[in-house]
Amino acid sequence: MIDYETFCQIKELKRNNLNAEQIARELSLNSRTVRKWVSEERYMPRKSGWRPSKLDPFKKDIIRDLEAYPYSAAQILARIREKGFEGGYSIVKKYVRKVRPPKVSPYLTLSFAPGECAQVDWGSYGSVPVGSTKRRLSFFVMVMCYSRMAYVEFTVSQTMEHFLSCHQNAFHFFGTCPKKIMVDNLKSAVLRRIVGQDPTFNPKYLDFANHYVLPSPPARGQGTKKACGNAVGYVKKNFLAGLRIPDFQALGPAAGYWLDNIANVRIHGVTRKRPIDLFEEEKSLLNPLPHNPFDVGAISQVRASSQFRITLDTNKYSVPAEYAGLRLLLKAYPDRLCIYFQDKLIARHERSYDRHQDFEDPDHVKPLLVQRKKARDQKLFMRFMALSKRAQQYYRKMEQRRMNPMHHVRKIVALSEIYSTESVARAMEDAFHFQAFSSEYIANILEQRSRVLPEPGALHLTRREDLLELKVDQPNLNVYQNNGKEPHGQI
Repeated sequence: MIDYETFCQIKELKRNNLNAEQIARELSLNSRTVRKWVSEERYMPRKSGWRPSKLDPFKKDIIRDLEAYPYSAAQILARIREKGFEGGYSIVKKYVRKVRPPKVSPYLTLSFAPGECAQVDWGSYGSVPVGSTKRRLSFFVMVMCYSRMAYVEFTVSQTMEHFLSCHQNAFHFFGTCPKKIMVDNLKSAVLRRIVGQDPTFNPKYLDFANHYVLPSPPARGQGTKKACGNAVGYVKKNFLAGLRIPDFQALGPAAGYWLDNIANVRIHGVTRKRPIDLFEEEKSLLNPLPHNPFDVGAISQVRASSQFRITLDTNKYSVPAEYAGLRLLLKAYPDRLCIYFQDKLIARHERSYDRHQDFEDPDHVKPLLVQRKKARDQKLFMRFMALSKRAQQYYRKMEQRRMNPMHHVRKIVALSEIYSTESVARAMEDAFHFQAFSSEYIANILEQRSRVLPEPGALHLTRREDLLELKVDQPNLNVYQNNGKEPHGQI
């Protein structure tokens, strides 16, 4: 089917003496379509026809049954077949899906006094780069139920230590804490919920609530609507949608700017006021913060490996070498790890959210290196003592005269590998004779003895006769006859 504009173009090209194939190429149409419309005198749009259906006589019955009870399509088919329907299941299923009344559950809208309650929730949004890996991006939301003042914090985990730490950070953001927290049946806080009974809360979360003088945190029950609306959905649509996240560290400052300049200063759709203005009214009615924060660390038992490492979330962290193989206590915080042995803090590391990394404190390996150095020195000293019977006496002399006798021991043992053990032993004997006690003297003696002097060659006489016929004058021996005195008249 073509439109009226295309019909006019076909007629115009036909008047220019183009055939159907040429018009089809010009307008990118099928040639049969062009031939059909060339023969038409005027444009006639296609009429949408109505075809009767086998289901038409039973449609009113179907709608009446669905409004009375939520029947399935198979049940509707069985009911109308009793009334004479001869069609198949697919046409009934398609019509039931079209006319079935939407399921709408009734909810009570909760209202709260200023400072009475805050609602918390977790949200997830794709993944985010962290170091050399990617992690699921999570965010914590706390909204004051009266003023709709919001706090948002992004994490890469939803464990208990992160959950409680986000609470603390939210309290510090508000400068105070609400009288109650609504947790909305979060798994981090509610362990089990049975209809008609009080929910079973996580003991760690109850301890946290008691520390901040909060009553048992209420969990939202069935039939009640979220007190503060869909805060997670608002963060996703208004902040995260279309946001490019180059790295996890960039989310914190961006979220803070969004809270201060958009979320908490907008005109709220329910209260019709700015959250920051309403929060000033309820701030004085909130509970003050305690002097000491709650310890949010998650405690677990770990065992150090033979390489004096403990493992958390595929990452390895070192402990002092002497604790290798021992059972230790790990306290994990969102930003750090503390490792204890019998109530003694033995290691502390910054927590990493990368994967398969190894973090070693240089101080943890130093005792092991010193121990290995002592073992090597002991083995080297035993080799030195085996060089000569007088090696022990020679070492004592070096201790008296040299600042670092082991330095000379290493060099003398090395000389025994270059020369021979017998040569070094003989050099020690000579060094005792000359009272020379150091590796340099031993090296000089060995070098002198190993030096090979050239053998004397044959005497070659020259053929020059003037040199062969030499005449030597008789020496004057009078100088020796005067007992060493100068001869008279001689100087």
